Amino acid sequence: MESKTSRSPSPEFSPLAIGTDLAPPRELKAAATTDLDFSGLLSNAIQLHEDLKSGNGGQAWPAGMVLAKHMLRYHRHDLQNSRILELGAGGGLVGLGVASGCDITQPVYVTDQVNMLPLMEKNVALNKLGSRVQPAVLNWGEPLGADVVNFKPDVILAADCVYFEPAFPLLLATLSDLLALCPSATIYFCFKKRRRADMQFLKRAQKAFQTVELVDQDREVFSRENIFLYSFRSKTRESKSAS
Repeated sequence: MESKTSRSPSPEFSPLAIGTDLAPPRELKAAATTDLDFSGLLSNAIQLHEDLKSGNGGQAWPAGMVLAKHMLRYHRHDLQNSRILELGAGGGLVGLGVASGCDITQPVYVTDQVNMLPLMEKNVALNKLGSRVQPAVLNWGEPLGADVVNFKPDVILAADCVYFEPAFPLLLATLSDLLALCPSATIYFCFKKRRRADMQFLKRAQKAFQTVELVDQDREVFSRENIFLYSFRSKTRESKSAS
């Protein structure tokens, strides 16, 4: 069963609109725990606790659902040897879905700012996934920590990370650092366009990375909601393949 959460369009960005959280205010919902099976793609639903007291990342947003379904539908059996890391995980929706439904041999790292760490840890415990999911702190724009460098992720998941224009350079820097760390890595990137500036992020990504819009059977549905699903890869990898 699915939780149908809607998020009202945000106003155009204004520097005067910055609050304590790194996003303009939106319509929010009360803290609750929901069972999610991603439209039947999981035989056993995960439990996701959503709590906005630490910021908007504590709620499940639409692009996270799209990306989790995509990974379960198209990559269920090809991640056995992958080192998977989720950026801006919030409560860990995508990472929990992948860890629950995909064939993996290493723990999935779910990362966000320190204020989201307790919620990630709570959801890992709720689903008894302590051996398959590792919550960690990763701040965009800062040097990658030793744990990430040692892990050297080659599959990066990022959903609904495009929401606050001043953070775009920080997010791009971290994506670039991850691809420099592992040039063979693939980033699965899903976002919902809410303002004109969001497409500026995509234009910057297209300059920095090899970008491909991904095929998905639900594309016609989620594209009507202005949700976009891409893979990003290193241009260094692209040039090596061509040589």
